[in-house]
Amino acid sequence: MEQVHLDDRGIIEYGAALQAQKLAFDGLQAERDCGGTLMLCEHPNVYTLGAHGKSANMLIDDRMLEKIGATFHKTDRGGDITFHGYGQMVAYPIFDLNRLGIGLRDYIYGLEEAVIATIAHWDIKGGRSEGATGVWCDTKGALSKICAIGVKASHFVTMHGLALNVNTDLDYFTYINPCGFTDRGVTSIEALTGGRVDMETVKRRFVKEMERIFDIEIK
Repeated sequence: MEQVHLDDRGIIEYGAALQAQKLAFDGLQAERDCGGTLMLCEHPNVYTLGAHGKSANMLIDDRMLEKIGATFHKTDRGGDITFHGYGQMVAYPIFDLNRLGIGLRDYIYGLEEAVIATIAHWDIKGGRSEGATGVWCDTKGALSKICAIGVKASHFVTMHGLALNVNTDLDYFTYINPCGFTDRGVTSIEALTGGRVDMETVKRRFVKEMERIFDIEIK
């Protein structure tokens, strides 16, 4: 069973977390001495645009960004535009897929499965949507995203990851076309359960599901 290091950064600026990811990513590519690192964190309010995302999906200008207390970053992950903020669990697995014995498609499927199993602990049914990564929930007959996924892989080492809305202020998503969609909404564990959820409990459950699905030990 492969060993994975758990790196819980708490609340950390997006740029600082990106630098920490890159250090872990470069180190794992150089050494190949373990399964990798799972970084968990929350970010102060920030919008990030993927490498092939469309800037038109950002619906506000810099002045409005400042007014709502958010920042903007272009990044090299997959996917389009998304929001990170307080009350959202962000997970950055820097994994050696060769050591784990899986390909990129199975890796992304596993991330989705870990989130689906995590939110099931709160009796929330999550699922996939054909042609769109992430985890989706049926909210009054419409699909709403509860977890966005955007990753990068090079020489079988991954970075970037997923963002699960726990107690997230969903109003921030109204300023973008989330993940490039104009006809789908977003939701959170809090919105679907009617009450705030303890973030540390969500993290612990997610780590357990990651261990089970990828057959790894995270500590």
